[in-house]
Amino acid sequence: MRTAFVDAASAAEMIPVGATVGLIGGGGGLVEATLLHRAVEARFNDCGMPRDLTVLHSLGIGDRGARGLNRFAHKGMVRKVIGGHWVWSPRMQKLARDNEIEAFVMPGGVAMQLMREIAAGRPGLITSVGLGTFVDPRQEGGRMNAAAKGDLAELMEIDGREYLRYFTFPIDVALLKGSVADDDGNISLDQEPANVEIYAMAAAARNSGGKVIFQVRERVRSGSLGARSARIPSAIVDAVVVDPDQRQGYDLVYDPAISGERRRAEQTPAMPPFSVRRIIASRACEELFDGAVVNYGFGIPDEVASIVSARGDLGKFYQTIEHGTYGGTLLTGMLFGYARNPTCMIDGPSQFDFYSGGGLDVAFLGFGEVDREGNVNVSKLGGLAVGPGGFIDIAQTARKVVFVGTFEAKGTRLSSGGGALSVDGYGSVRKFVDRVEQITFSGKQAALMKQEIIYVTERAVFELKDGEVELIEIAPGVDLKRDILERAMFAPKVGNSVKTMDPDHFTDAANG
Repeated sequence: MRTAFVDAASAAEMIPVGATVGLIGGGGGLVEATLLHRAVEARFNDCGMPRDLTVLHSLGIGDRGARGLNRFAHKGMVRKVIGGHWVWSPRMQKLARDNEIEAFVMPGGVAMQLMREIAAGRPGLITSVGLGTFVDPRQEGGRMNAAAKGDLAELMEIDGREYLRYFTFPIDVALLKGSVADDDGNISLDQEPANVEIYAMAAAARNSGGKVIFQVRERVRSGSLGARSARIPSAIVDAVVVDPDQRQGYDLVYDPAISGERRRAEQTPAMPPFSVRRIIASRACEELFDGAVVNYGFGIPDEVASIVSARGDLGKFYQTIEHGTYGGTLLTGMLFGYARNPTCMIDGPSQFDFYSGGGLDVAFLGFGEVDREGNVNVSKLGGLAVGPGGFIDIAQTARKVVFVGTFEAKGTRLSSGGGALSVDGYGSVRKFVDRVEQITFSGKQAALMKQEIIYVTERAVFELKDGEVELIEIAPGVDLKRDILERAMFAPKVGNSVKTMDPDHFTDAANG
């Protein structure tokens, strides 16, 4: 038997100096190897080892406190981070801002699919995802600070079309989470809320000559796992740590309706409380159509999902999450990425294959900044590395993208009633800017891909037309010149037939 069963401290000792370590998580503790992370941090605090690590992760990992990626955020412990989403680890963000590490961002879907390319020994991931954005080597090459050197990808041309080739590299250690391991080391994911890229990363580490280390909740006898339940074969697993206290997430012990093992009856949820978020999300819902394959991003986009659920309309659309989950009722906030009563779960790299090929009809995504060319920034705000997660992969390939967000931030005062909106005080942060700090979504690339692009705010709706941001709707009660044109840092084009947004979005009784 190749697989060893060890304690967490022994597993941490398997990580050599200078190793490239692959981590997986999705926020809120989703498929996060929490015990292994804690053991690695404890060893470093005890003896200063391991050191000079390169850490790779595709999605956000942590709790904005001490867990997840925060466990690795120590000066000297990590030399380089290639991360998809950074917001759950303020400590790692600070190391990046202070140039204590080399900080890179790679699109989340690209990072997942790259694991498959590494496992297969292919020469890189060739894709159009990232063209025209900050990961394009003609721009910033994915670098998030001055300490970062080199590019993550190179530009190439095939049959007259531009692509990026993302470079492969060996994975020395993969720290992963499963549900159950048998005595041979076969791993089941049956109790997990998502598959993400667990298999792909394990295969990448194994074929790189690295170590594959799992933590699981339970060990069972050989032969007791069904072949279809054993998602990772013992042949590619080096070590297993059993944690009987393992949870599905930070705030979830175990719910079989979350892992899709059983279906739980639930009542139709209540409509979200009336708020600016709901005004925006309610208007965004107008972009849906029956039978659409849909993805919802983090933040205000998940309010769209909540409204759809509260209306009892879940059956009208094919709801997807980039983690590989279909259907169900999406959980929100710290539990974004979880779904109750999902209908299907596939691996994350396969989900992004579907997205990349144009499988998404509508994507609802947030925005931090929008500029005159329709570019959107969500990845670097105020000099701080935020990271896009799967945003670039999704935004660049969906047929229609609906960006949702407030028109301004920090201090805006609004009042609504009687089907109208009043802007009583302006925010100190303008979000419609002359030029975004970083291009996470390229308006020019969207035009090449013939995508339909909509920007929905509480006081106006815009569309990307002929390379310009054009105003197409205005909220009832809002003054065009004072509340919109003078508050944007560029002059959006004003269409010839600007509509008034539906007054129902601006009443407390909206949507029943």
